[in-house]
Amino acid sequence: MSEPPLKEPDLPRTAKVRPKALRTGFTTGACSAAAAKAAAALLVDGYLPATVDIPFPDDRYRRFEVDAAVVEESGRATAVVVKDAGDDPDVTHGARMTVTIAPREDDALVLHGGEGVGTVTQPGLGLEVGGPAINPVPREMITRAVREVLGGRGAEVTITVPGGERMSRKTTNRRLGIHGGISILGTTGIVRPFSTASWRSSVEQAVSVLAAQGGTTAVLSTGGRTEKAAMRLLPDEPDVAFIEVGDFTGAALRRAVEHGLDEVVFVGMIGKLTKLASGVVMTHYTRSKVDTELLGRLTAEFGGDAEQVAEVEQAKTARRAFEVWEHNGSLSGCAHRLCVLVAGVLERFTEECGRRLRASIAMVDFTGEQVVASTEARWVT
Repeated sequence: MSEPPLKEPDLPRTAKVRPKALRTGFTTGACSAAAAKAAAALLVDGYLPATVDIPFPDDRYRRFEVDAAVVEESGRATAVVVKDAGDDPDVTHGARMTVTIAPREDDALVLHGGEGVGTVTQPGLGLEVGGPAINPVPREMITRAVREVLGGRGAEVTITVPGGERMSRKTTNRRLGIHGGISILGTTGIVRPFSTASWRSSVEQAVSVLAAQGGTTAVLSTGGRTEKAAMRLLPDEPDVAFIEVGDFTGAALRRAVEHGLDEVVFVGMIGKLTKLASGVVMTHYTRSKVDTELLGRLTAEFGGDAEQVAEVEQAKTARRAFEVWEHNGSLSGCAHRLCVLVAGVLERFTEECGRRLRASIAMVDFTGEQVVASTEARWVT
């Protein structure tokens, strides 16, 4: 494959107007879990708590204010928690995350998406086609929060988001095959404002701190799961070496060159890696998209048939390519080739910044637990 042109698009205007330190917020998944626990408490105890404490994936409890609630004659209870996204430029900030709970005769806890929650219409998202767009971690958070109140009793749990369909028009949901509303998202429960100029500054500062402490290798990742994977791969590196770059790989690389670092390691999942492989080093979703034609070429290179190539090229997400590769047995080859392409892009970018740094790449699966491919064979699970 020919080398792609290097691109580092600027941030959208709305993400460049926050000069101060950023305040974190809560995801739609966390707010839904809080509303679910409040509704469960109302159902069981007959009164509404002013606040609820819910467990997060890190096992810490965090407190939410309950905005409103109602008990229906049918025996159902509904509670509302208003989403606070912190300083992230998030279209769901202020959304009224509403959860209704109705008892079941058995012990099952069944989640539904109501008005304003999107429906999955295409494969590639890791969710059931035809089901609600409620991601795995929010499902676990909601289940755990409700179980703390109901114990082993069953319930129907329905999430609705007034105005969610309108909010979704400002997201990439339709492009991803999610129709009718927003997604219930989150991998940690916390919204960290990656997509802002201030976050870019914090990434650059992190590289500077690493250099000031004598570090020579920057270990870059895109978020919490990939950072944990990176820490498992490189247990001897100091904590300061691990930097969550979000969308700002280019900014981190430029600063690494400026400070005379020798090497960068990038640990990511297939989506971000595909953007990097296509030459894009600032991967904000409004400024770049996954190059499915590149993924299609890799599929063909490693034995995929015409139907598989077409499916990958027409997919809405990189995840679908991962699934196709896994199914046809080419995951190891395709993913390794993708890592090699990313390494080439990062090394060329640093060379253009003044000095070529060695780049090592690892791709992890969607749980972040397994390394499926790497430019370093010893890292592959």
